[in-house]
Amino acid sequence: MTVYNANGIAETESVAAEIAKKLENGGFLALYGGMGAGKTTFVRGLVKALCPECLDLVHSPTFAIVNEYRGEKISIFHFDLYRLTDEDDLYSTGFYDYIEQGALVITEWTELFEDSVPEGAIKLKIETVSETERRFTLC
Repeated sequence: MTVYNANGIAETESVAAEIAKKLENGGFLALYGGMGAGKTTFVRGLVKALCPECLDLVHSPTFAIVNEYRGEKISIFHFDLYRLTDEDDLYSTGFYDYIEQGALVITEWTELFEDSVPEGAIKLKIETVSETERRFTLC
């Protein structure tokens, strides 16, 4: 277990860049954290580090369910599972098909579908410490 602390967006992006070194095509990053914890801000930092040519595309996939960032060296599928209610909803998004494409898959609100997290996934818990400070626990 590794713990990082960040105060503000710039430090969050630094933490994301550090964790990005552990990620690659075919990987899975499961994010955990409450509303407003900074999950999408963290993903923006990851995309900035892994495929900066896609940075302008990063936004919360709350209503789209999945955003695709196809870079030159890596593709990232960014899921927000918050609005899904059951396994049928998850299946209908093409979730399992995305995993099989060999890209990096990142999920927000992973705790809602814990049984769908593949073995070997990297798990990251994001906690709000204060209005600007976050704690990132990597498992």
